[in-house]
Amino acid sequence: MEENQVKRKLQQGEVVIGPFINCVYPAFIEICGYAGFDFAIIDMEHGPLHTLAAEDLCRAADCVGLSAIVRVRKNDAPQIQRALDIGSAGVQVPQIETKTDAEAVVSSAKYYPLGSRGLSLNTRAGMYTAAGTEIISKLNAQSLIIVHVEGKKGIENLEEIVSVPHIDVIFLGPYDLSQSLGIPGQVGDARVIQLMKESVTKIRQSQKAVGTFADNPEMAKLWIDAGVQYIALGVDVAIFLRACQALVKAVRS
Repeated sequence: MEENQVKRKLQQGEVVIGPFINCVYPAFIEICGYAGFDFAIIDMEHGPLHTLAAEDLCRAADCVGLSAIVRVRKNDAPQIQRALDIGSAGVQVPQIETKTDAEAVVSSAKYYPLGSRGLSLNTRAGMYTAAGTEIISKLNAQSLIIVHVEGKKGIENLEEIVSVPHIDVIFLGPYDLSQSLGIPGQVGDARVIQLMKESVTKIRQSQKAVGTFADNPEMAKLWIDAGVQYIALGVDVAIFLRACQALVKAVRS
């Protein structure tokens, strides 16, 4: 089993970047690797992907040295287990609001003695039993756990959430946060920026990495300067749209 490169980079204080993926075509994942991204988030919350497609995207990611992270639909043990069983580098769980929520994620994502993840090695993650039971401790050590804090309640409970061990990244969701503040979609609003910056400081003090979403390079640089290490940079479908728009504009103008 190879080392989780994104986890290693985060532990060394490096910044990692990668897009959300909604498209089922594995070539999109390969292109992300050739482009130089560190990871890709296979989006099963807002995207239309199903498990078999997500597993093939994980295979494509491995081919180009890209870490595939699966975002599940909700904090649900079977969904978290399946996201890891298909051989992803980690799981990303939305809408974490309390310490109890965060502890449930860890319990679902880690095997005994760290958690209670269902044990079957007849999976891609278990190398279909080829690696033997020795792989259990390696999977516990290498799997990346990312939790979303993206509402006022989660922000209010942030100090308790960051105290939960074995969580690698606290991901601040700017769009849902803006919605919880009554200004949906206004992620550049000073109120959203200020609340997120305060949250970044608290998370970094806990020795955990901070993640967030950025629509563009300028916003990504703003958050990197603020101390964010894990940058979800765009969504594949939106990246494609912007590229197409730029081509059309360039020709027609």
